[in-house]
Amino acid sequence: MKALAEQITDLDGVNIYGRVVGVRGLMVEVAGPIHAMSVGARITIETGTSRSIPAEVIGFSGDNAVVMPFAGLEGVRRGCRAVIANAASQVRPSIAWLGRVVNAMGEPIDGKGPLLQGPAPMPYRASPPPAHSRKRVGAPLDLGVRSLNTFLTCCRGQRMGIFAGSGVGKSVLLSMLARNVDADVSVIGLIGERGREVQEFLQEDLGEEGLARAVVVVATSDEPALMRRQAAYLTLSISEFFRDEGKDVMCMMDSVTRFAMAQREIGLSVGEPPTAKGYTPTVFTELPKLLERAGPGTDEGSITGIFTVLVDGDDHNEPVADAVRGILDGHIVMQRGIAERGRYPAINILKSVSRTMPRSCDPAYLPTITRARQIMATYSDMEELIRLGAYRAGSSPEVDEAIRLHEPLEAFLRQRKDEVCGLAQGYQQLQQIVGGLETER
Repeated sequence: MKALAEQITDLDGVNIYGRVVGVRGLMVEVAGPIHAMSVGARITIETGTSRSIPAEVIGFSGDNAVVMPFAGLEGVRRGCRAVIANAASQVRPSIAWLGRVVNAMGEPIDGKGPLLQGPAPMPYRASPPPAHSRKRVGAPLDLGVRSLNTFLTCCRGQRMGIFAGSGVGKSVLLSMLARNVDADVSVIGLIGERGREVQEFLQEDLGEEGLARAVVVVATSDEPALMRRQAAYLTLSISEFFRDEGKDVMCMMDSVTRFAMAQREIGLSVGEPPTAKGYTPTVFTELPKLLERAGPGTDEGSITGIFTVLVDGDDHNEPVADAVRGILDGHIVMQRGIAERGRYPAINILKSVSRTMPRSCDPAYLPTITRARQIMATYSDMEELIRLGAYRAGSSPEVDEAIRLHEPLEAFLRQRKDEVCGLAQGYQQLQQIVGGLETER
């Protein structure tokens, strides 16, 4: 009843509207009471039929407001009414949203009926908690993936990025995390996802058990840029709701790059100057505003963030990847060469970093992890010579032991999609490999 009462008070007592005076590409110009419009305000364009088009004010040109729609512009003509909404841009999630699939507007798209609205409104574009009042990251989090648990241990409230080119397996790794992670709630944002892969992800990768404790936000690649950007904001808003409920939330977004592309599309439409690789300045302003919303809260709850980054042309130093890497608390690098030789997940351990290490890992196993990294680094340095047969056995004890341990370590890093490995189990398996070497020596 409280939620209903608040929604009734949000209803407009007087309709204020303007008129469509021009359409340029994706942009609509609206003339009318400029004083009643502000950047971010919601507009509903009435086409004269049963179809109304929601839109958002993104700027001004002369005496007109520049509006971008959340849907296609079919049916819009000069003179259409553009009704201005007084209600703030917000959503009302609740516990009943668990197990549901919604679009960027918070509307159900899974055919399971209407969603129960929560009592407290959550803004789409909330500010991160104040830095001086946020708690520190919590205890180590069991991700269920052996290579991440051991070499890149993640804490509750940490934010990690998965950096990979197309087709290297980042979506499969994300599905393993969604199904196996030791968190109360998972909130998954599929931003600019391929339409055919949504049902595959829900039914096969996530499964009924994973979906039961998750909320999935979907905006496919064919939807307007505003919907793709809004889906990213909604993913964080739902995560913040569960965090404020005292839950440990795993927030996963695939991908931040498509959010940046949507923001670039919006910025170029408004007239922003393109900078690095065509990205506009607001892209690099919006990225930290989005990513900083994840992390520890001021009370008991936390948001652990896993954000995938689609690196353009396998260039891990391209602008979006470089900007995101500087914001997050660690990066997981996936390489095409590792995937091509059949080792999945194709994580390059030596190029990946968790910024909470070594404090986050079990101190008893820290020497084991350090030793394993040294062995992998030695093999990587000599890999070309070993492959060409130019290395002579017995020349270096360190290289000899790296060659002997290469296959056991590769088998350790390899994990099937349906396989689960806990934190303690992963440490013990790694110690058996490295400890077996020490005994042999």
